[in-house]
Amino acid sequence: MSDMDVLQAMGIAGFGKKPKQWELDPRRFEKNKRSDTSALASSSAAVKTEDDEPSQATASASSRPKAEDRESDSEDVGPPLPPPHAKDDNDEAEEPEFDASDDDLDQPRFPISHELILKDHTKVVSALTMDPSGARVLSGSHDYDCKLWDFGGMDWRCKPFKTWEPAGSYYIHDVKFSNDGQQFLVISGTTQAKMYDRDGEELATYIKGDPYIRDMKNTAGHVAELTSCAWHPKDPQTFITSSLDSTIRIWDVENKRKQKTVIVVKSKERGARTKVNACGYSPDGGLIGGACMDGALHMWQTKSNFVRPSMTIEGAHTKGTETGSLVFSVDGQTVLTRGGDDTVKLWDLRSFKKPLVTRSGLATLYPHTNAIFSPDNRYVVTGAGATVKGGRGHLLFMKKDTLETVKDLEVDSTPVKVFWHSKINQILTGLSNGQICVLYSPDMSVNGAKLPLNKGPPRKATVEDMSDAVAAPTIITPHALPMFRDSEIGRSTKRKREKERMDPRKSHRPELPVTGPGRGGRVGASATQHVVQNLVRDTTRDEDPREALLKLAATADENPVWTAAWRANQPKPVFAPVEDEEEGQEKR
Repeated sequence: MSDMDVLQAMGIAGFGKKPKQWELDPRRFEKNKRSDTSALASSSAAVKTEDDEPSQATASASSRPKAEDRESDSEDVGPPLPPPHAKDDNDEAEEPEFDASDDDLDQPRFPISHELILKDHTKVVSALTMDPSGARVLSGSHDYDCKLWDFGGMDWRCKPFKTWEPAGSYYIHDVKFSNDGQQFLVISGTTQAKMYDRDGEELATYIKGDPYIRDMKNTAGHVAELTSCAWHPKDPQTFITSSLDSTIRIWDVENKRKQKTVIVVKSKERGARTKVNACGYSPDGGLIGGACMDGALHMWQTKSNFVRPSMTIEGAHTKGTETGSLVFSVDGQTVLTRGGDDTVKLWDLRSFKKPLVTRSGLATLYPHTNAIFSPDNRYVVTGAGATVKGGRGHLLFMKKDTLETVKDLEVDSTPVKVFWHSKINQILTGLSNGQICVLYSPDMSVNGAKLPLNKGPPRKATVEDMSDAVAAPTIITPHALPMFRDSEIGRSTKRKREKERMDPRKSHRPELPVTGPGRGGRVGASATQHVVQNLVRDTTRDEDPREALLKLAATADENPVWTAAWRANQPKPVFAPVEDEEEGQEKR
């Protein structure tokens, strides 16, 4: 007997109530399927059906002579032939027909069949990244906001769980997650970099330098607008920032009062200064790269004293254009740059003199447009701007060796930032209309944009589920009800209210301030003043100043303090006698 039979014999139907399981819709990804990929699939299916029709005709034609042969061979002695094996539907499901496209390794496959739109920004998305686990997306925009998105916590509305302004009314230029995913940097148009934890809480704001100091090595921080940043690939406590003050500064995470090292970029132009637009670390952390406004591309050894770069190419890009990105390959031998001169260039560090390959004609409408390597290091992905206002942009997939376009994907507007996450195999694109387009494939991608669609449909709220806040109940003041009124029915209460208004107890009149020395255990302000005045009594205001001086006249004559020496040598004054007016008139 089976276990279920034993339980039924014992009268046990089951242990508790069986939980209700949601059945996911197998077609849940179809609504996010891109229209261009579906058109390609339908055309390929039509080609397959056309190819299958002649094969079926040849198969039926080949079956006819076999039947004729059986009739002719029926006269021969021997057992009959076994009937042919009939194919069941289950066998067809288990063993699908051979498809040449499945085993075609030459044709590249990208996770671009489906897309998920994250729309909450109002202006161009100028900074975009993901944490190493692929669970959260961090974006920055020209609307001055940074937003954190969590794929596991999002529903079908696809809204961020945190939005804030890191630097007021300044553009966001770059954002980068640390290698452990516990903190990230935000680079804005200010002179100070800011660090936040995984949930968006600010951890540190790094110091800005003194703009009146000419030598950049003597300043404790940047003195001009920041452009980009990069984390050290091996040391989680170190990162670098580049700025328009012609420096790249190496910082320690714990020390926000001063940088560790200053790399002063010198230009061959007059003034010996330039603007550093992009910076980056090599995969082993041995090189620091910087792309400048004067078109130069510099490389410094991290073990050197940074007095001069170890490798330099003057005129790598057109002078006066902003290089959007500088990325090292996984093997650390090549460098990819996306210039503001509508070009993408691939450089070999072993022969750092001229580019290996150059691809031109890529419209660059925003200076922060970047280019990246694919996770397998075989392709290069970048965006090309729309040729007309309001037109559609292009996301280009190119071969690494030749920079030839393998796939040209149209998107709603100009793609600015591109990020390909290797762990979940999904591509994020920040567009100029404020949208973030997440490209994925249900077969090739893992989690990420698939998580919001894997959730069951939203459950409709019932009457029992609705709380008081949802139902918006009516707020009733209890003492406003008629049952709490103690007045007699039919009698006017106006006179009664006036009488109660005069009663200080019923009207709850606040106590008046105490005047005088105080009463009832309360000390007033006048009483305090009275005590303080009596401590040191000043009577100078109460007496006549003339009388006060005359009191000291006798003492000054008898014992002068300051004029005692004059008694010995001071002549006595002799005054002329004064005659009365009456005596003078008589003499006349």
